[in-house]
Amino acid sequence: MSEQAATPSPEAANQRGGRKQRVGVVTSSSMNKTIVVAVIRRVPHPKFRKIVKKTTKLYAHDEKGEAKVGDRVQVQECRPLSKLKRWILVEVLKH
Repeated sequence: MSEQAATPSPEAANQRGGRKQRVGVVTSSSMNKTIVVAVIRRVPHPKFRKIVKKTTKLYAHDEKGEAKVGDRVQVQECRPLSKLKRWILVEVLKH
């Protein structure tokens, strides 16, 4: 009976070590193989509890240069590629 409690379920094993994925809009693609993606989160204000939008700027690696400004893209977390780049382009969702 103690073995069953110690063995993790397959669902828990798949989630562990998973990489974060975010969807955002490309705000800049002027660098070589790098895009800047703005990701918007809706969170409650700490004091007033009103829902406010917070924008995070992510630098992502775009090997083929397929994403353009205004595109909706999906990015995934990866190892550090440069001083600021920690994300990689997965796919362009909408041109």
